[in-house]
Amino acid sequence: MTGTAARTVQITVDARDPRALALFWCEALGYAVPLPFGEQTAPPGGEEEAAKQGDPFRVWEVFLAGAGVPSGQWNARAAAEDPAGLEPRLFFQRVPEGKSVKNRVHLDVRAAPGLVGEERMAALEAECARLVAAGAARLERVDPAPPLEAGFIVMADPEGNEFCLD
Repeated sequence: MTGTAARTVQITVDARDPRALALFWCEALGYAVPLPFGEQTAPPGGEEEAAKQGDPFRVWEVFLAGAGVPSGQWNARAAAEDPAGLEPRLFFQRVPEGKSVKNRVHLDVRAAPGLVGEERMAALEAECARLVAAGAARLERVDPAPPLEAGFIVMADPEGNEFCLD
């Protein structure tokens, strides 16, 4: 494809509870919930103080209330962003139907880059334990089988979306 620039992507996830899922993925990936006007400029009315207290969604509630958005719509969408702006943004949108089958696309979370064998699996197990404590479920461990398989752990986020620790 000559003449075509590389594209950036946003990964959109249908969710029952966008806020909770965004917070899980922020924890899993080291991401942050974006403020309404970016990290540097919150809307007026004490939102910066709310952000300092560790509740980015309080910032959004103040902003949405001021914009006249009904409170029943405040959890209709949420996002998680890489603070460095290098990795894809995750966008969560509330949908009425629940997850009913295995997802056809999943995320591979690179939790043991450069590690091999037991050292790799130990790092994956440690990350698995951390994410289970944050609300994920462990589904399956696939041990290394060189030369083609380095080993990974299949997990599910709090709404059942599968992902791998790789």
